[in-house]
Amino acid sequence: MPDDRTDVAAAEPTVHGFTREGLAAFNDRFHALVAEKQLAGVVTLIARHGQVVNLDAYGVLDASADPPAPVAADSIFRIASMTKPITGAAMMMLWEEGKWSLDDPVARHIPQFEGLKVRRKDGDPVPQDRPMTMAQLMSHSAGFGRAAEYQDLNLREGDLQDMIDKLAARPLSFQPGRDWRYGPSVDIQGYLVEKMSGQGLDEFFEERLFAPLGMTDTGFWVDPAKGHRVSRIHKYGDDGDIRAAGDGNRFNTAKPKFLAGGGGLVSKIEDYWRFAQMILNRGEFAGRRYLKPETVDLMHRNVLEPGVNVTLYSPDTRGLGFGMDFAIVQDPAAAKTSQGIESFYWGGAFGTWFWIDPRNDMIVIGMIQNVAGSQTAAGNPAVRELSAEAVYAAMTDRRR
Repeated sequence: MPDDRTDVAAAEPTVHGFTREGLAAFNDRFHALVAEKQLAGVVTLIARHGQVVNLDAYGVLDASADPPAPVAADSIFRIASMTKPITGAAMMMLWEEGKWSLDDPVARHIPQFEGLKVRRKDGDPVPQDRPMTMAQLMSHSAGFGRAAEYQDLNLREGDLQDMIDKLAARPLSFQPGRDWRYGPSVDIQGYLVEKMSGQGLDEFFEERLFAPLGMTDTGFWVDPAKGHRVSRIHKYGDDGDIRAAGDGNRFNTAKPKFLAGGGGLVSKIEDYWRFAQMILNRGEFAGRRYLKPETVDLMHRNVLEPGVNVTLYSPDTRGLGFGMDFAIVQDPAAAKTSQGIESFYWGGAFGTWFWIDPRNDMIVIGMIQNVAGSQTAAGNPAVRELSAEAVYAAMTDRRR
C-alpha cells in the first residue's frame, strides 16, 4: 500500500489511466472541505487494474481535541451500512454451499415468519399474495418496512433471535416484491448466516473473509489498544462549522450483544479495498478464491420487479437497480449520479462511501464520520458525487 499521502511519480504523465494533475485535483477537493470546516477529516482511495493509485488522508480525527491527532491511512471508521455488502458476500458463500436458494420462501429458513400477514392502510392485515423469497430478502423487497417503522421495537436491543421474535409478531409493510424499503433485511441475513453456518456472525466473517483477505482492523469491536486510531463522529454547530458530537468518542471495545449484519462493523480504508477488490475480481484476491465469478455477477444484477425503484433518499429516485446487497447504476442521468453505468455501490450512515466500476476496472472509497453524513439534506457535503465528478475527470481512457 502507498503512504498516507500518495504522490504519483513526476516522470509519469499518467498512472493507470489517470493524470497526475487530475489525481491532485481529486485530493484538493477533499482538502478544501476540511479547510472550509465541512469535514474534520477524510481518507480517500482510488484503485484501478488491481492497484491502489491514490491514497490520501487529510484533516484530524477529533476536531475538539487539543492538539488534534491527524487522520491517517490506518485510521478506523464506523462503516455502518457498508457492512451490508460484506454480509451479502457471506450469504452468497452459503448459497454456493447449497444452504439456500433464491426462490426459497424465507419461512423455510425462519419458521417464525410463516404466515406473516401484510398490513393495510385501512382494515385488517391480509395474507401475502406470494410468500416472500430469499431473493427479495437480499434486495430489500421482501415486505419489511423502513427502519423508522420499527423504532418502537428497538430491534437491536437484544440479540439476533430477539429481533426475529419481534419481527414475527408484526405484519409486513407491503406485499413481497412490490416495493423497495430500506429496513432490517440485512440484520435478518446476519441471523441466517449464524443459523446456516453454525457460527457466530463475527466468527464467520473473521474465518471466511477478514483473516484470509488481510482485513486486520475490521470487526464488530475495536481492541482498546487501537482506540486512539478511531475517528470521532462530528456534527455542525450553529455557526456551520464542524465539531465533535456527543460527550466522547464511543465505540465497542468488546463483543456486542447484537451483531448487526446491516451496520455493525468498523474498518479502515485499506481493509475495505481488499474486500472490494475481491468483488471486482469476481471473487478472487491475491490468488485465493472466495466466491465463484458467476456468483459475484449475480450480486450486482438487478433482481427487482419492473416498476420497483430504489428510493433511499427520495421517492422520485430513478435509474437504479438492486442485486444481492448492492445498488446498481443502470441509468446515470436518471439516477442523477456521475458514477459510471453498471457501477455498484453502497454507503454508511456516517458518510463512508464506495463504488465499484467494472467497466473501468476501478474502485473508489471514502471515509468520513459525520452525523447523518450520507445525507446532504442534513448539511453534509455531497462527497460521493464530488468524488465521482473528480475521478472521472482525471481519467484519460474512460469506458462509458
